[in-house]
Amino acid sequence: MVSKTVELLKKELPLEQESVELCDDVVTGLVLVDIINGFCTVGAGNLAPLEPNQQISGMIDESAKLARVFCEKKWPIMAFLDSHRPDQHEHPYPSHCVAGSDESNLVPDLQWIEKEANVTIRRKDCYDGYIGSIERDGSNVFVDWVNANKIKVLLVVGICTDICVLDFVCSTLSAKNRGFLTPLEDVVVYSRGCATFDFPDHIARNIKDSIAHPQELMHHVGLYMAKGRGAKIARKVSVGSMHEAAGC
Repeated sequence: MVSKTVELLKKELPLEQESVELCDDVVTGLVLVDIINGFCTVGAGNLAPLEPNQQISGMIDESAKLARVFCEKKWPIMAFLDSHRPDQHEHPYPSHCVAGSDESNLVPDLQWIEKEANVTIRRKDCYDGYIGSIERDGSNVFVDWVNANKIKVLLVVGICTDICVLDFVCSTLSAKNRGFLTPLEDVVVYSRGCATFDFPDHIARNIKDSIAHPQELMHHVGLYMAKGRGAKIARKVSVGSMHEAAGC
């Protein structure tokens, strides 16, 4: 039933994707959204997958490949890590990614980036990395990062496509349109570098305040909504002469 619904959705809401080549003469920043144990590692927490998941594993692989290329080229990377106080709740989700726990740490395949000089780590306590970058004095760590590095293109990957990734992309595009991100020209969402979770209806209906979240359908919706806000959706990403960077 779900597969037929996804087929119908993709027919009614077709999503045009493109191949994107990132060039040395255009400053590009990579944004990693919540690629942490609490959302990606089997059994790591209340919102982690219960069993290996192909879409999530593929997202990690593609994101790690891109991170390697960006670090080799010394291009800027910002990684958002969901990190909450123990008493902080995000309805309708259960407690997750508590600050100081392994849930809120990068997955093993990406932990190495923490030692890289071109990487900025930002722990956030809300869905949206843009909002989560606001400091008490009103400054914004993400905005400062974009402006300081004169970033013209943002490449966005991570989880969940339709929640934290989409919220961040929408806020970033709104800020760009308001002139807060002066150098920024394009926001690119790499579809194979994104993933979301799977929560079937037959399980959700038996849990209070829960709603179904079919993975493939919501992944498509997240990408479609991001494109509708002005983002480019890439099915393949290549970097200069490194045509096997991702998606090939």
